[in-house]
Amino acid sequence: MSTAKKKPPVTSRSKQKETVNKKALIWIGVAFGVIVVVMALLLALDV
Repeated sequence: MSTAKKKPPVTSRSKQKETVNKKALIWIGVAFGVIVVVMALLLALDV
């Protein structure tokens, strides 16, 4: 009978560091800025 291969210990696996998705943050910021500008223009033209 062949012996089952042992799994490597969990601690030896290299964990990937969680990185912030900078492109997503930039897009969210740009979208928010565009919305603010559009709303400001609509309010200014409404008066």
